Amino acid sequence: MIYCGKTDVGKLRAVNQDNFIIKEYPGDVTLAVVCDGMGGANGGATASEVAVGAFVEYVDRFGDKLAALIEEGSREDFSMNADTKELDISEGSSIPVILTGAVSAANEAVFSKSSEDPELLGMGTTLVATVASGRDIYAANVGDSRMYVITDGGIRQITRDHSYVQHLVDLGRMSPKKAKTSKRKNIITRAVGTEAKVKTDIFRVDRDRMPEDDGKVYILLCSDGLTNMMETHEIADIVRSAGDGGEDKLGEATDALVDLANERGGVDNITVVILSM
Repeated sequence: MIYCGKTDVGKLRAVNQDNFIIKEYPGDVTLAVVCDGMGGANGGATASEVAVGAFVEYVDRFGDKLAALIEEGSREDFSMNADTKELDISEGSSIPVILTGAVSAANEAVFSKSSEDPELLGMGTTLVATVASGRDIYAANVGDSRMYVITDGGIRQITRDHSYVQHLVDLGRMSPKKAKTSKRKNIITRAVGTEAKVKTDIFRVDRDRMPEDDGKVYILLCSDGLTNMMETHEIADIVRSAGDGGEDKLGEATDALVDLANERGGVDNITVVILSM
């Protein structure tokens, strides 16, 4: 697996409140995390940094076991024709339990630091993460940073935004088209660190049931500084331009995404992580 990541302050913000990390574990397992902080310039940057650090520290405890646990989880049964499944951790899958624990650890770390410093009170962050190996892809999500899977057959948003406009879309009170341009699209309904406890959405992508998946598969994690400035088909086209060109081409695609978001205004921090499987 090859990967590339980049974060950029954008054109209008003075401080970059995004943070990300990509880390390899034994058995060709890769972890990637993207966080988009909020709560003032200092608070947002601190929240995202603390969350990324605490998340990875928690996963590190299981680093040597991840490959075996993923292999065990790959034998879980899926409903017919389901290529993406939101998992309930009560199913007993160890990877979902680890990811949920990692998000809880990140939430506790951010909430605790916020409580200790009045200047950081109320800070929080989005968090999207993936653990991927071979044909197995897991995701964890809180907030409106996103994970996509991109193949020759198209682009699929795996995570679901925890935002006010997504809630209205779910209720049928707003169209997805209007949601994209709504002035309230940046209001999130769930974040890491703003409360003592947080609920995490966990997903598993079953690549064996993904149609038109004979070629390259890409995982994209990003903050809304990218998705607010681009259409999904544009993102997919740029990512697929990396082809089989290796790390250099993947880096060019990552740069191109950030550059285009900036060309269109760069109104927010922009973070992009791409994994090629």
